[in-house]
Amino acid sequence: MKSLGEMAVGTTARVKRLHGDGPVRRRIMDMGITKGAEVFVRKVAPLGDPVEIAVRGYELSLRKADAEMVEVE
Repeated sequence: MKSLGEMAVGTTARVKRLHGDGPVRRRIMDMGITKGAEVFVRKVAPLGDPVEIAVRGYELSLRKADAEMVEVE
């Protein structure tokens, strides 16, 4: 399993599955990060938190813990 938090800057991947449950999962889905969505990693802060991504035409920042819940392929 490869997570969004493990992706290198400048790479694109497709969301395979969301892990976790409750309000955190709902917040991730509300951002447009759902199964099949294409995600581009724009930038990662020096300590790995936050991860800046582009998805569905929007630029977003995710906490590393949230990015680890997104499985990509």
